[in-house]
Amino acid sequence: MNFSTNASNGTETFDEGFYLIAFNTLGNKNYLILTLVLIYLITLLCNLILLMVFLMNSSIQNPKFLAVCNLAVVDISINSVIIPQMVPVFVFNLSRITFETCFSQMFFLHFFGDMESFSLALLAYDRLIAICFPLRYPYINTNLRMGLIIAGLWFLVFLLEIFPVTLASNLPYCRSRVIQSCCCEHGPVYVLACGDTSLNKRLATAKSLVVLLGPLTFIILSYAVVVFTVLQIASATQRWKAFHTCLTHLVLVLIYYVPVILAYILGNMRLVQSKDLYTAILTVSVTLPPMLNPIIYSLKTEELRDKVLKFLMQQKVTPQLQIH
Repeated sequence: MNFSTNASNGTETFDEGFYLIAFNTLGNKNYLILTLVLIYLITLLCNLILLMVFLMNSSIQNPKFLAVCNLAVVDISINSVIIPQMVPVFVFNLSRITFETCFSQMFFLHFFGDMESFSLALLAYDRLIAICFPLRYPYINTNLRMGLIIAGLWFLVFLLEIFPVTLASNLPYCRSRVIQSCCCEHGPVYVLACGDTSLNKRLATAKSLVVLLGPLTFIILSYAVVVFTVLQIASATQRWKAFHTCLTHLVLVLIYYVPVILAYILGNMRLVQSKDLYTAILTVSVTLPPMLNPIIYSLKTEELRDKVLKFLMQQKVTPQLQIH
């Protein structure tokens, strides 16, 4: 992805890139980086196992698990954008990042962050149809329709991100090139520009409201309808079964939104004075859900749990057979 990035200083045009500066005041920043690397490795392992189980078992290749696999792809992608580049920057002090790399990272960072939110809303949609229209579910929510919805969401998020990032990339960066963050986030980058950034600020605020509050509102409303529908069921056993199918998704929603909301409160109320500590908290809060999502979904979904255990047992037995 090529963004035109010009920085002017008088009549000269130059490209010196940016410098990522974070965690300097943290005494144990290497432990933080090690923790993030472990989070990344577990994220890759768990989500790849989930995707392999889905591909190897035609019995679970349905709209519900198609939405789960979409979330797994997003989980792998967002942590792959954030964590691997932090190792050379903060372990080997290779803090310089080119303009093109910075704005490409900015796009994908926010793109997959937004997709995380919309992917959780997609799972809520699936549960809404399954519980409120159980007999019509196979006809309403087909694999093709779910695939089209997923493709539509990816395209929508692309449109939401491409304009703010392109606008930021065309600003003149003729002052400080030091980004006070561990990666090229939109906010810490565009504030370094020496031009008018009021439009960037308005766009960032509006987009944040759309991608966070939009899906969250849909999730809350969909579960309000689900609860109302479930309470109409006469059998207590059936009511519990219906609630239990939604429990896993609700846990994923809480894991994603609670840290984001807490980080927002901490930042706006200045409860954390250290910029580096706040950046560390924010980074962990963003990277932890992609690691936990496949673990929780595999443990709490009986059908998927059985398939995952069977897959793992096969991998354990196969090398022993090869030895004999």
